[in-house]
Amino acid sequence: MKKYMVVEKFKPNCFEKNNELWNRKGRMLPEGLYYLNSWVNKEQNICFQLMETNNPELFDLWINHWKEYTDFEVFPID
Repeated sequence: MKKYMVVEKFKPNCFEKNNELWNRKGRMLPEGLYYLNSWVNKEQNICFQLMETNNPELFDLWINHWKEYTDFEVFPID
C-alpha cells in the first residue's frame, strides 16, 4: 500500500459544519482507501491526515463528500 499525506484546509466558517457532517456520517471512505491517523490545528483551520491506498483515484470519491466545507491537497509519500 502506498501512503499519502492529505492536507485539508477548511473553508471560511466551515470548521464546525465539517465536524457536524463527520459526527453524522463518519469519514465516508470508499472501500480500498484507509485512514491511518490525523492531526488538527483548529487555529489555522487545517487538518493533516495520513492515509493509504493502492488506488489513488479513490481520493476523488472521498473528497467529493467534503468539498463543500474543505479544500484538499493530496501528497504521495515516497
